[in-house]
Amino acid sequence: MTDRVDAGTAEELADRVESGDLRLYELDDHADADTAAAARRLVVERDSGAELETTGEYAFPAEQAAGSNIENMIGAAQIPMGVAGPVEIDGGAFEGETYLPLATTEGALLASVNRGLSVIDDAGGATARVTKRGMTRAPVFRTSGIAESQALAEWVRENTDQLREAAESTTSHGKLLDVTPYVVGDNVFLRFRYDTADAMGMNMVTIATGEACDVIEGETDASLVALSGNLCTDKKPAAINAVEGRGRSVTAEATLPREFVEETLKTTPEAIAEVNTRKNLIGSAKAGSLGFNAQVANVVAAMYLATGQDAAQVVEGSNGIVSVEAREDGLYAAVSLASIEVGTVGGGTKLPTQAEGLDVLGIRGGGDPAGSNADALAECVATGALAGELSLLSALASRNLSSAHAELGR
Repeated sequence: MTDRVDAGTAEELADRVESGDLRLYELDDHADADTAAAARRLVVERDSGAELETTGEYAFPAEQAAGSNIENMIGAAQIPMGVAGPVEIDGGAFEGETYLPLATTEGALLASVNRGLSVIDDAGGATARVTKRGMTRAPVFRTSGIAESQALAEWVRENTDQLREAAESTTSHGKLLDVTPYVVGDNVFLRFRYDTADAMGMNMVTIATGEACDVIEGETDASLVALSGNLCTDKKPAAINAVEGRGRSVTAEATLPREFVEETLKTTPEAIAEVNTRKNLIGSAKAGSLGFNAQVANVVAAMYLATGQDAAQVVEGSNGIVSVEAREDGLYAAVSLASIEVGTVGGGTKLPTQAEGLDVLGIRGGGDPAGSNADALAECVATGALAGELSLLSALASRNLSSAHAELGR
């Protein structure tokens, strides 16, 4: 993208950084975003000896990304994107046939998901539903002791409407659903849960919760220690998310005729069910895992990257339980994902490539009714995860996993 860069200015700015006259983050105040990024590349190239020509080739307005998605921008990391499908989805929000966009560097992943989607589609498609919604933020307060902690918990229960009014005054879209107190000695954690419509909503709920915390400090003797007390829980493995959910809890299921399993997946319903029980359920339980699945994180991460989601939230997104039952006429399979934190507005969804990923699904921007597009995205993610599970479990059951990886160069 050198045609957008003033090379002389970039060189001059790089010299000023190296002399100590400017810091990297100050470059945006002295040049347009593309030139500032070029100057940073020069500084890094000189310091490291790396050549960043490809990093400097990007197809989006630098000022768009530098303004809301990244700091100290030097360019872009390109990840191969592919599609799997098509597949028919009967969802509560998504209805119809679609390709699923996935961005990854892992060979064999797209082929695996595509195989699973193929057999699901041949069997009539997947059914998917969002079963619970709620983005959370959980501040922690300090009290004088257990008596005051209990009093604070009771006050919150009795004054939720007052907290709701304060929180919702900061947003035109977010709605406070409930506040749950957790008392630990002289600590009180308050888990605020919001409907964030089509936004993933972390910034929204953080600002709203901050406003509610001001009310609590004004009306009680408790002191706010941290706006996030880790009981939310964001971007960390946590049983509370696996049990209570965060963002959207969603399930996708399919029933496959026995002949489809035998002809396409090259195994039997009974063999897949046994692998699921011994690997996904017993093996995961023995390991103390929060995810009872084979590769949910693979699909969640790839679809998050393709559609502009916060990739770090794949930690919660991998909280998935796979249910498989061999039946007389075939195989029932379902994946339930407790914490799919996605949005179709805001954040990375505004960047061109990621917006195009949402366009593939037909769900970019706000939905009608509000929240329906983000629900639809969650249903698509769950369907992709189900396909990945069916494909991998059947590969294990038929003992051809290693040969598939060798053939596809993974």
